[in-house]
This record gives sequence, structure tokens and C-alpha cells, in this order.
Amino acid sequence: MLFHYLTWTLGEFAAQSFMGRVGIYGVSIFYILSGLTLYLVYDKVIGTDNSQTGTFFKRRLLRIFPLFWLSTIASIIVMHGGHCSLQSIILNLTGLFGFVAWNKGLAVGSWSIGNELVFYCIFPILVILRYRSKLLFYAMVAFFLFLYLYFAYFLIDIHSSNAEGEQNHLYMNPLNQAFLFVGGYMMGVWLEKIQLAPWKALLLVGVGLALFTFWPESGERIRLIGGNSRLVLTISSFLICIGFYKFSILLPKFVSWPLSTLGEISYSVYMLHAVIHRVILYPIEYVRSEYFPVSESIRFLLAVALTLSISYVVYHTYEKFFIRLGKKKKQVV
Repeated sequence: MLFHYLTWTLGEFAAQSFMGRVGIYGVSIFYILSGLTLYLVYDKVIGTDNSQTGTFFKRRLLRIFPLFWLSTIASIIVMHGGHCSLQSIILNLTGLFGFVAWNKGLAVGSWSIGNELVFYCIFPILVILRYRSKLLFYAMVAFFLFLYLYFAYFLIDIHSSNAEGEQNHLYMNPLNQAFLFVGGYMMGVWLEKIQLAPWKALLLVGVGLALFTFWPESGERIRLIGGNSRLVLTISSFLICIGFYKFSILLPKFVSWPLSTLGEISYSVYMLHAVIHRVILYPIEYVRSEYFPVSESIRFLLAVALTLSISYVVYHTYEKFFIRLGKKKKQVV
């Protein structure tokens, strides 16, 4: 949200800027955390009882699709003025775009949700192989690592101007991103029982942030999605995730409550922020033309406040209904 709002307010960020890197690797961290959290919730459940795979898909689809549909429909109306092909609408509403047209998401940022749907199909296979054949399991992990490096060093051209969006098409390919999800799962496999002193966990976060911030890459942001920069910034993302995962100190409520609340509403924030930003443009433009000038900073702050407020309401009145629906009948322990 902040990356998009700042970009739409200040213009594009370069590869050397912190926000320019957040715009790409915020999504990478999302994939890593997704793999990790699914491991923590479902690994033993599916691994010891394969019939629970159906429960996994039921809960995941009820968690993802209701808000995704809401965001997609709102984006068709607000962002595209209703001018979308029937094929594009069907591919988006079914989630199939993630498999066959991953860079054709209608909602801003929806390409990453399309990727996530692909990862959900990979996840049960990963779990079942881990419990039945370690050789095939590690071969699968190695395969996705190979794909990740192949995209970074051979397919993506970081020296391209990307005028036709060809590099975006490659970057958004779920096969290019899958190792991040698989790597998050491996974090759980290897680190679940490992304890770290808080200072060691914070050191990992610090090293990761230092790499992330000071790695010497500059120019267009396309230079961040391939080559050595892709490898180094991916490592930094894993270090940050491991450090926070293993940070065991209980934070005071005045710190933990805002963070946990933001975590709960983050899916709504991600899926709705672009629509909210566009909607508030119209009354602001009216006030500007009829009454007095309104600065872009006011629009930025208003968009942030409204996005957080609306997302909070949507989570508690809409998302939670479907979360509870997904948990009915058989509980996942």
C-alpha cells in the first residue's frame, strides 16, 4: 500500500531506493511467510492424514476468493470503467488467470494472489512427498530452486527497457516465484524446533535489512528482479523472515495489538487500497476545482487512513464470516 501510494504521489522509485526494493521484495516476503505459515498449520495435518487435503483447499478458497471477488468486481468498475473482456473477467473470477495469464489480473496486485493459488496446488504434493519419500521431496525443492535461478540468470533480461512488459510477464510467472513459497515451507521444516536468543534473531533481521538497503544496485527497478541482485535480495528477505520468526520476546500490548491488527486486515489492505485511492480522487478533484487546492500529501494521508479503516471493517464484517464458514464441521488442529 505504502509503495503504491508513494509511487502514485511522488513518481517511480529507482532500484537504489528502499521503497523501490520494498515494491518488489515485499511480495517476496509475503510468499516466504505464506509457505512458512501453511507449514505450521497444515504440515502435520495433511502429512499424517492425506484426506485432510480437501479441508485445506476448502479453507484456503473460502479465505481467498470472497475478498478477491469483491476486489476484482470493484476494480472492474472503478479502475477499468467496466471495460473488460468476458474472457478476462472469467479468468480472474475463477482464479485461472494465475495458471494461464498471470500478468492479466484486473485488481492491482492480484497477480500475486494468482501465484498464491498455484502454490496451493503445489503445497499438498510437497507435504505428501516429505512424509513418503525424502528423495523425491528434496528433488522437488531442488527443482524449484533451479527454476528460480534459471529465471534470474537466464530468462529475465535486467538490461531491457521492459517497454512491452515482457520482463514483467517473466517476473510474475508463478514458476519464477514458487521457490520463495517452497523456501518458506523449508524454513518450517528445518527451523521449527530451533531456539534463538532474541539478540541473535534481531541480528539476523539487522543483517537482512542491511543487505536489503545497501546492496549496490541502481538504475531502473527491473535490475532488482534478475542476476546477482535477485539472489542477494532474496537471501536478505529470508534472513528478515527467519529473524522475526525466531524472535521470542512477548511485546507489550500497545505494540503487539496494532501489529496483530494490521496482520489481520492486511489482505483487505492489499486488495482494496488501489480502489480506495482511485475513489477518493473524484471528491478531491471536485474540491480542488470548486473551492481550494488540496495537496497530494493530504490525499496520501487520507487514502492511508481510509484504507486502514475500511479494511478493518471489511475484515470483521465480511472476511471473518467466510473464515468461520471454512472452519465449520471438521476442525484443523
